[in-house]
Order: sequence, then structure tokens, then C-alpha cells
Amino acid sequence: MSTRKLRSEDYSDYSSTDATPEGSPPKGFASPESYQRLGESNGTTWFQTLIHLVKGNIGTGLLGLPLAVKNAGIVLGPLSLLVMGITAVHCMGILVKCAHHFCNKFQRPFVDYGDAVMYGLEASPSAWLRTHSIWGRYVVGFFLILTQLGFCCVYFVFLADNLKQVISAANGTSNDCHSNKTTVLTPTMDSRLFILSLLPFLVLLVYIRSLKFLSVFSMVANLAMLSSLIMIYRFIIMGIPDPSNLPLVAGWKTYPLFFGTAIFAFEGIGVVLPLENKMKNPQHFPVILYVGMGIVTFLYISLGALGYLRFGASIQASITLNLPDCWLYQSVKLLYSIGIFFTYALQFYVPAEIVVPVAVSQVPERWALWINLLLRTCLVCVTCLLAILIPRLDIVISLVGSVSSSALALIIPPLLEIATFYSEGMHPITVAKDLLISILGFLGFVVGTYESLWALATPPASNTTLALGH
Repeated sequence: MSTRKLRSEDYSDYSSTDATPEGSPPKGFASPESYQRLGESNGTTWFQTLIHLVKGNIGTGLLGLPLAVKNAGIVLGPLSLLVMGITAVHCMGILVKCAHHFCNKFQRPFVDYGDAVMYGLEASPSAWLRTHSIWGRYVVGFFLILTQLGFCCVYFVFLADNLKQVISAANGTSNDCHSNKTTVLTPTMDSRLFILSLLPFLVLLVYIRSLKFLSVFSMVANLAMLSSLIMIYRFIIMGIPDPSNLPLVAGWKTYPLFFGTAIFAFEGIGVVLPLENKMKNPQHFPVILYVGMGIVTFLYISLGALGYLRFGASIQASITLNLPDCWLYQSVKLLYSIGIFFTYALQFYVPAEIVVPVAVSQVPERWALWINLLLRTCLVCVTCLLAILIPRLDIVISLVGSVSSSALALIIPPLLEIATFYSEGMHPITVAKDLLISILGFLGFVVGTYESLWALATPPASNTTLALGH
């Protein structure tokens, strides 16, 4: 592939959609009927896009949801997850709708998240916002990079910890999955060395720049994680005790911990527009969005509720830590780790598509490919270094999730809808709905940030309430 082709194909269509190929731009809300994108001849199919969407929203956060349900209560927890899932998908739909609107309005081939916010500020009634609209792009870019690289840091730690657990318990692991015998762990190398050993493999993985080729690895990741989830479901369903002693609603002091874990798990809005823009038939994307996120929400609610029902007050930060030390359930850690390994590339795709094109455009064309690969290597090394240097990375990533995930998933999209369509006339109920979502997202940002900072200042407990992210 030539560098000219690399620039024109891999970067110019970073996000969103192609404009309507014929006719004048529709006024007001862009309806599905008025949105007629031709698509890419070599783009992803609907099934490949569905795979990417599900894979981009399921990660380590799923394993931490049973603890999140404990922090909310066996009734309030699943209900809150359902409400958050519906709200998150609604905000994704708002973003796609606004992107379509600006594609039609400006006859642009595509509009990414940052473009949509910038154009939304330009259309707002406030003169100050119109003057400083470029900052909308900068803010979104900052939060996207922070969030996605934060996920990548979590993946480094998750992979290292699971590999260390499996290796440490290898000598005492048996085929008996029903014994209560405590496994004697064998001393092994430090987790930071495991993190470092993963670096070259993840660097090679992110050299794959095409979403179409990544779909193969994404399929492998889905199969590996699906297999491990089936075994987790099988174990927790077979031995659910009497749930009468579990609180229906937990104390409000622990509810912010639930919110932080849940919103970090549901934050997948950064991959929505890039996935839609890569489709052969992007007009099918709204259906794929609702189907894919419906699957994700079902998995979140069911595993969160059943995991808490099975283990009760003893549930740990990741449900895999509660599984027996036998070969069958040790393989669960390995299978899920394989899935997380390949998920790294998909989460890495978004920040790479923001950072790399800017640098590549500043160098001669003959150096473009080498600069591309060098920057990808440096970004992976940064996530690896952060994972090694920060001893309580779980709390730091929870802080990043509380700040950036709340902003990207809940705060910005409703405000974008108001800025985009207010001058064209919006129903007061729609405005009130958007303001309510943004206010709740801001409250989650404030409370989640406070809880994370408080946890950073508190010595870690032996059974810390770790809020795992994607």
C-alpha cells in the first residue's frame, strides 16, 4: 500500500458518514429516508460492524459489574444498569443524528465527533460559543484520547494480573472444581515484568490499521470471551443460594461506586462514528446500533445480577477472582485474556486516528509510513509505562472514566443536540430531557471524581472495591 493511498483511505474517513449524494440538504432533523450514503466498496459488512460494536463495548468492565450491583442493591443495581444502558444508546443515537445533519448541511463526506461538536457550537444562539467553536473539537479529541488510552492501560494490567494468577496457581491447580481447598501460590515474577513482556506483542497488533482486517481478530476475541462467559454463567447459575439476605437497595454512600463502574463500562461512544463510516451500507447502522447495544446491556445486567446473587457479600472486583482454582476455570481467565488482548487494537484505533494523521501530514510522503508506525509504537509504550509506574492503576483509570466517560457518553451529546437544533425549533420536552441527561452526567462526573480521589488518598484494603473499566 502506498503512503498516498494510506492517507486518503485510512485517515480521511475517520468518522461518521458520507453526505447525501444528490438533492439538497434536508432542513431540521435528518431522517433515515433523506440519508442516502453510497458507502465504501471495500467497507465492512453489517455483521463485521456488529462484531466490532459488541467487541468495543465489552471488556474488563463486564467482570466488575457484579461488585457494582452489590454497591447499588440487588434490585436497584439491575434497574439502574437498564436505565444507564437506554440512556447511553440514546446519546449514541443523538451523536449519529447530529453527524448526519451536518453532513447534509455542509455536503461533507463525513463528520467525526469533534467536527459535530464544533459545528454544533457554530449553530448555537450564543455569539461567544460561535466564536470559540474550534474548542469543541479540541475538548472532544482530548477526552477521546484520554478515555481510549485509559482503557488500553487497564488492559495491560488486566492481562498481566490474570497471567500471573494462572502461573502462580499452576502447581496447585487440579481437575476438581468443587473442592474448597485453598491453592498454595508459587512465587513468580512481579506483575510489572508481565506488563513489560506484553509490550512487543501489542505493538505488533496495533500495526494493523484497517478495521476490515481487524474484524478477523475481533471475531477471535468475541469467540474467546463468549466461551469464557458461558463457563462463568454455567458456574454461577448452578449454585445460587437463597438471596433473601441480600439488600434490595444498598446504602447511598456506595452508589457512586456503582455509577463510576457502570458508566465506564457503557462508554463506547468513541467507536460509533468510525464504525458507521467504514460500512458498505451505513444506512443500516441504526438497527445495528440498537441490536448490538441491546446484546451488551443484556450481558451487563444478567452477569451483574447473577454474579452478585451467586457470591453475595464476598464478590470481588472481578468475578473471575471468585472462581475455583481448577483447570476449567483457570482457562476462563486465559480465554478472557485472549479476548482482551485483541480488544486492545480496537480501543487503540480511535486515539491513533486522531493523533497519527496530524503528525503524518507534517512530514514528506516518503516518511509517512515510518512516522505512522513510530507514533503507534510510542502510544503503546505510553500506556505500558503508565501501567508500570502507577501502583493503583485501577483507581486512576476509574478517575479517568468518571471524568471522560461521563463527558463523552452523557454530558456532551444532549448539549450537542440542543446547540444543533435549538435555532430550528425544538420541543420544550426534548430540551428538558437533554438538560436532565447532561445534569445527571455532570453529577456523576463530580461524585465519581471525588470518590476516586478519596480512594487514591486511602491505603488500599485487601478486598478493595475496585471499579474496573472497559
